[in-house]
Amino acid sequence: MRDIICKELCSFQFTGKEMLFYIHSFLLLITQTSIQLTGCHFCSGGTFLFSFQVSPIYPHEAPKVKCKTKVYHPNIDLEGNVCLNILREDWKPVLNINTVIYGLYHLFTEPNYEDPLNHDAAAVLRDNPKMFESNVKRAMYGGYVGQTYFPRIMLFLVWVGRFKAEVFFGSKDDRIF
Repeated sequence: MRDIICKELCSFQFTGKEMLFYIHSFLLLITQTSIQLTGCHFCSGGTFLFSFQVSPIYPHEAPKVKCKTKVYHPNIDLEGNVCLNILREDWKPVLNINTVIYGLYHLFTEPNYEDPLNHDAAAVLRDNPKMFESNVKRAMYGGYVGQTYFPRIMLFLVWVGRFKAEVFFGSKDDRIF
């Protein structure tokens, strides 16, 4: 089982330059993956961490996927549950982790207000796309959207010398140097 998953993840490729793919850990059939979007319409510059829990009967059962990054998105709720049809009724054993990652990427490039988990975000996307984009940016830079606080997930660049900069995620108050 582990060999199947490692083969899938190691063979993952993406033809565009919009996404960087990292594997942070692989332990007891749980892997965490981050997706960094740089060319996406709404979420450009954000890094989103997802956990994948893979059943012992994979690929006959879909992996369980959670978004570990708090995000303002119609298809991801505030607890990190992801609304992606291939993780539910449309899963088939011929699908794999790569398919799920492409599906997650698609959620960020084409959010779907017709099948939401976050109904408030879906209504804003449907009724006022410009406001939705503004809310996404506010959430990604760290701040409140309505009554909900979102921690910063955008890159933050700090010059620490004439020719040296440090790049990190979080707020400038999170720096340790």
